[in-house]
Amino acid sequence: MQTETLMIRDFPEDERPRERFEQNGPESLSNHELLAILLRTGTKEESVLQLANRLLTTFEGLRLLKDATLDEMTAIKGIGKAKAIQVLAAVELGRRISNLAYHDRYVIRSPEDGANYMMNDMRFLTQEHFICLYLNTKNQVLHKKTIFIGSLNASIVHPREVYKEALRRSAASVICLHNHPSGDPTPSREDIEVTKRLAESGRIIGIDLLDHLIIGENKFVSLKEKGYL
Repeated sequence: MQTETLMIRDFPEDERPRERFEQNGPESLSNHELLAILLRTGTKEESVLQLANRLLTTFEGLRLLKDATLDEMTAIKGIGKAKAIQVLAAVELGRRISNLAYHDRYVIRSPEDGANYMMNDMRFLTQEHFICLYLNTKNQVLHKKTIFIGSLNASIVHPREVYKEALRRSAASVICLHNHPSGDPTPSREDIEVTKRLAESGRIIGIDLLDHLIIGENKFVSLKEKGYL
């Protein structure tokens, strides 16, 4: 049985893939460096980076590696079952992520669509929740995030918090929602002020605020339809 001795920690710090990953992000690493992080250790004869490079060479790059079997992986000298499973598990995760179907995402074409999407989640909340839906150019929901819990106040619901997530998700537009625990979705003065402030901030940075919906007990109000956007 081969003794595995050469590990990533044995390299100078500025050459360690993990440290470079942490400092510069995964996009700064080559394919074999990313593989080395998964493999963790080399063998008695070669470093983990050399082993990763040989693995890639054997499969002629990522294109064939993505279809490799467990038997094919473990046939490579230095790749035991544990290493092979780690790599193949990462490959499968990547495949599942890339296969996420955009058509499975919820599409919001109207205020009713937005209200229906969130009604059951928000109608029974006992505190006000300010939630944002982040949409792509096809009005598909990319992400949902609770921005604030508590009484709505224009000074608390800051545009920075709303649009920071939009930029992070590369969203084309945003729909904001909050609930009225009383069940009455009639907009307050604060609701209108928050809406106008968010809409103006969105225009400046080029991300549309499509609507601000107030959720009540099985009913809602669209501030866009009320003319506040």
